Amino acid sequence: MQAIHITHPDWLNELLATRATPLPDPEAQMALVLTLAETNVRQRSGGPFGAAVFTRADGHLLGAGVNRVTASHCSLAHAEMLALASAQQRLGDDDLGRACRGGCVLVSSAEPCAMCMGAIPWSGVEALYCGARDSDVRAIGFDEGDKPVDWVARYAQRGIAVTRDLLRPRAIAVLAAYVASGGVRYGPATASG
Repeated sequence: MQAIHITHPDWLNELLATRATPLPDPEAQMALVLTLAETNVRQRSGGPFGAAVFTRADGHLLGAGVNRVTASHCSLAHAEMLALASAQQRLGDDDLGRACRGGCVLVSSAEPCAMCMGAIPWSGVEALYCGARDSDVRAIGFDEGDKPVDWVARYAQRGIAVTRDLLRPRAIAVLAAYVASGGVRYGPATASG
């Protein structure tokens, strides 16, 4: 049986090794995530997306990820999915809410696509901070899938607080840099048409 193997780019662990200080401020957390996305674009190691999981109480970094879809030949390799998996494996629990006293927050350079939107409640995070909007991501040619219009309210019903537009102009600039670099846009709509 073949194993699934998705790796972080070499630069990711090197960059994170220099950032051991907790980041309790949401803007500082988003700034780190956008640095990951910017570096992913600049290094041409994946798509223009970054994400990280932090402890909600004090901002300790538990896991991070960048988009590795084309690099890994795996449609599941979205930044959010890799950040959640990294944190879960680090803590040894598939439920971050259970594993982390005080809860966890997922910080993403953009609002989640349909796939990531489904995974987030199962992960056990209690908050989600987003940079770019869904419309910003679609505007550069990515298909974000079918998502409910009232997704923020639905997350709230599940106990997940959503903060949108955190450092949005910088997040949009990462998307623009990806397009300018000739980055590949992919997804169901781009594959068929």
